[in-house]
Amino acid sequence: MMTANEIRDSYLKYFESKGHVIVPSAPIVVKDDPTLMFTNAGMNQWKDIILGTKEPEPRRRADTQKCLRVSGKHNDLEEVGRDSALSHHTMFEMLGNWSFGDYFKEGAIDMAYEYLVDVLKLDPKDLYVTVFEGDEAENLERDDEAAKFWEKHFPKNHIVNGNKHDNFWEMGDQGPCGPCTEIHIDFRSEEEKAKVPGEELVNKDHPKVIEIWNNVFMQYNRKADGTLEPLKMQVIDTGMGFERLVRLMQGKNSNYDTDIFTPIIDEIERISGKKYNHTFPEGDNGEGINEEQKVDIAIRVVADHLRAVAFAIADGQLPSNAKAGYVIRRILRRAVRYYYTFLDQKEAFMFKLLPTLVAEMGGAYPELKAQQELIGRVMKEEEDSFLRTLEKGINLLNGDMETLKANGKTELDGASAFRLFDTYGFPLDLTELICTENGYTVDEKGFNEEMAKQKARARNAAAVENGDWQVIKEGEQEFVGYDYSEYPCHILRYRQVTQKKNTFYELVLDHTPFYGEMGGQVGDCGTLVSENETVTVTDTKRENNQSIHIVKKLPEDLNAEFMACVDLDKRNGSAANHTATHLLDYALKQVLGDHVEQKGSYVDDKVLRFDFSHFQKVTDEEIRQVERIVNAMIRQDLPLDEHRDTPIEEAKELGAIALFGEKYGDKVRVVRFGPSAEFCGGIHAQSTGRIGFFKIISESSVAAGVRRIEALTGKACEETLYTLQDTLSDVKSLFNNAKDLHAVIQKYIDEHDAMKKEVEKFQAQMVERTKNDLVSKAQEINGVKVVKAVLPLEPNAAKDLVFKIREAIPENLVAVIGSTSNDKPMLSVMFSDDMVKNHDLNAGKMIREAAKLIKGGGGGQPHYAQAGGKDIEGINAAVDKIIELANL
Repeated sequence: MMTANEIRDSYLKYFESKGHVIVPSAPIVVKDDPTLMFTNAGMNQWKDIILGTKEPEPRRRADTQKCLRVSGKHNDLEEVGRDSALSHHTMFEMLGNWSFGDYFKEGAIDMAYEYLVDVLKLDPKDLYVTVFEGDEAENLERDDEAAKFWEKHFPKNHIVNGNKHDNFWEMGDQGPCGPCTEIHIDFRSEEEKAKVPGEELVNKDHPKVIEIWNNVFMQYNRKADGTLEPLKMQVIDTGMGFERLVRLMQGKNSNYDTDIFTPIIDEIERISGKKYNHTFPEGDNGEGINEEQKVDIAIRVVADHLRAVAFAIADGQLPSNAKAGYVIRRILRRAVRYYYTFLDQKEAFMFKLLPTLVAEMGGAYPELKAQQELIGRVMKEEEDSFLRTLEKGINLLNGDMETLKANGKTELDGASAFRLFDTYGFPLDLTELICTENGYTVDEKGFNEEMAKQKARARNAAAVENGDWQVIKEGEQEFVGYDYSEYPCHILRYRQVTQKKNTFYELVLDHTPFYGEMGGQVGDCGTLVSENETVTVTDTKRENNQSIHIVKKLPEDLNAEFMACVDLDKRNGSAANHTATHLLDYALKQVLGDHVEQKGSYVDDKVLRFDFSHFQKVTDEEIRQVERIVNAMIRQDLPLDEHRDTPIEEAKELGAIALFGEKYGDKVRVVRFGPSAEFCGGIHAQSTGRIGFFKIISESSVAAGVRRIEALTGKACEETLYTLQDTLSDVKSLFNNAKDLHAVIQKYIDEHDAMKKEVEKFQAQMVERTKNDLVSKAQEINGVKVVKAVLPLEPNAAKDLVFKIREAIPENLVAVIGSTSNDKPMLSVMFSDDMVKNHDLNAGKMIREAAKLIKGGGGGQPHYAQAGGKDIEGINAAVDKIIELANL
């Protein structure tokens, strides 16, 4: 039996023998593409070639691409671990081969058949293929061409017509598209095959008649109005799910039974003590109908999500509350919910599985091994954080159930259930589980309504309408911004974009000095100037390997020659800050060590931000060392040493640093300033002296093992120094311009501390006298000593007072002190232990009710609680309310 690694290697070797260049997987996290957060298909990294904005050489390529499908159109997250065929995953590998204007349908079909039948030895009697049946509404005929080529290999009953949904692939609402042919395999028993022919089960969701390979024939371009036009270059894009293929080759019932997952599952069993029973999920939505099934679902979820989270972090995406980072956080939290609920793991668990994952996949993906320590630290911190949040959510749910009990209700409303989901990450099934165990139900319909409202809000906020590209002039863009800040140009094409009811236009120029936002550096702004008008460029984005210029209005004459002029003040500021990040990166390695690696950056004309791997706070002394190194390099005025279109191996020999999670082509640009050398496509200062000066203004933690430095350069540094100088002068004037400011301030601090101690001493004496007075005047009601008063006291003094009263009256005590300070009321409640135990009094609950009378809130323990408010007029009533609730 072939192992997973052997199957992967066989695919790559076969297509290499057919003239394909084997290329590395692109990062799982997509950068510099506003339309996509994650690589969700093998073709993502070739979008610019498919769209015609990049040369297609080499024209034949093959790879195994790591993909993630958890958001947008391709969202498999909630299916993972509990779909009927156990074939859905968040992170998966896609084996793919491509042809850009080389072979087309016949070549793709012949190679697919040869690999499956001649190399992998699959029985052709078990294989079925689909072809596009046509679509009258689109005026598209059946793909007879593909069917004819398949007839060389299969009888006609193994060639099945497929509808537009299954057999017509589209990149999106607009763009390249075309018919596709899918290869399915029937691995039922011979008895089952004799009863129902395989062709009747293709695309019918049968768990043992499944698709394994999709060959897309891109031959059309869909326009914004929905019509189709021929694509200039025909493209073959194939994708074969690696996990499914391994399952078939190893003869397993599910992907989780293959050697891709079994080592991880074995480790989950070992650590958790739970047994994996190889069950298939039953019940509504596949949630499982017994404990065995629910444990198996949890184990599968953890095994799958471990891979997704680890690969995302390795490629530079840390969990966060925004965009791609939020998706990764959701995946990790889903795993935590499952192991917390069904595997009885109440402490961080998933990070313990990382060594097993690295051992199994680190050979094919070395970034896992190189980033193992960082991945583990980030994962553990995220797990710990969410486990604390889960505990808060459970306490909140307990409070909701207490309210239901008090009001005689048995159903938790949908809005409350959704609040638990939205704020604390509680899925509906976990809320239902806890409620059911306590005899309550959940308003699922109300929950779904709240969810639908949120999704509608998100859709409306993100809705973007793109018009078709209107071609003014044929041609491709040339970027000249490394050498020029002004350059003559013409508009090649434009389109209208509407977002959040705002309309603007995107322009593509034939020659442009404008840098499109990429790699953390903001895009240029400036103007397009013709003889008759000036058009403002508000921003420049990077899309499909070209600069997209954003303008609020179209030029009146679209055919005119323009002078593209970059705003030099902003560009020079951005360039200086960008160069400073390179010097900072170098300096950090010198001071902290070679483990430092860039994890993200942002630079504009005002500030720079640099994230890097380091496992502890950078000390003030280390920060000063870093600043000294950077400023020394600035004073040396090191010139920009630039190497464009350098073969990547030659670039590495120059000492350039390649970052994990970045996609590099065969040729790269190397930027050097003295000993600093990096792969970089950004805009830089012509020499380090133009940075002026460098100053770190903050150092903080972003995530476990990742630190963030923010710094200023040049003019921003100068202005900050002026502000500091002015502030220092103002402070000195407060102390009569004393020469030794430090000594004078220290003297004032010492005097303040001494006076504070005197005040505290006086306050303690006052509290003691007040306590004696109140104790002596205590009322007795049915054997209970009641002490109540409203006094002008600081909150801490009020707290001290009720505790002293408790010391004086240790039994049968109810003490309620209303206090006022700075026009704000405070309520302090103290009960003796016997009043809590024998009379069922609870200060924490009672004070919440009384606090309403001072328009405030609070809480505490059964024997002691405090509450603050806004309405000082209600303090007497609040004190009386506590006595009333005590029901003496």
